[in-house]
Amino acid sequence: MVDELWLEKWFHTFNHSYFEDILPLPRLQMSSSRTQLGSMSCKRKLTWRGITTYDYVIRVSNYYVQTERQYQNVLLHEMIHYYISYKGICDTSPHGKVFCQIMHKLNQTYGWEIHVSSRCKAMIPAAKTNKKRSYLILFTEVDSRGCYLSVVHPHYFGTLVQSLSRIPAVKKYCWYTSSDSYFSDFPTVRTLRGRKLSRAEWEKIARKLKPLDIHSCHAG
Repeated sequence: MVDELWLEKWFHTFNHSYFEDILPLPRLQMSSSRTQLGSMSCKRKLTWRGITTYDYVIRVSNYYVQTERQYQNVLLHEMIHYYISYKGICDTSPHGKVFCQIMHKLNQTYGWEIHVSSRCKAMIPAAKTNKKRSYLILFTEVDSRGCYLSVVHPHYFGTLVQSLSRIPAVKKYCWYTSSDSYFSDFPTVRTLRGRKLSRAEWEKIARKLKPLDIHSCHAG
């Protein structure tokens, strides 16, 4: 299964094998993009030393049917972008001379099949071959801060339950499950963070959700 944990595992492997372990772990996210199999982004700020880049994010789309090998090629493609940006290397274009040199080296030396671009129109949407994805949903209400909605990685359910019980500011939290595609563009989190929403928005969403079980709901 390709998810954020899979991305992290292979990021470390590729960073060690091909990038001399110089790349700090960025935020790694799955997406449902139809137009981009992968993307790399970062923020920039101007300092007295020049332009500084930070908050790197690599996203990999699972909208289409792909083999694990194809996902690995997508991740490597984005890691090349990350390497060039992090090192402050000036290239001729987003897929310029430097990018192509690194790409060709990985392809020719290590047998990868990294491409500058892919034709998504020729690919099969995963929704046509897979069952609907089930999402683990966490609703949290925090004193003076409002309501938050998160899609949680199932492996971290127990850890987050323990964390929630130790935070006095949490007035209420509830767990739900859903297969609604509305949640497909939410990042799958492993820590207590989520998307802020109004109570009216939450009440509208909650009517469509299935409570996980009665023991998973807590009110302070």
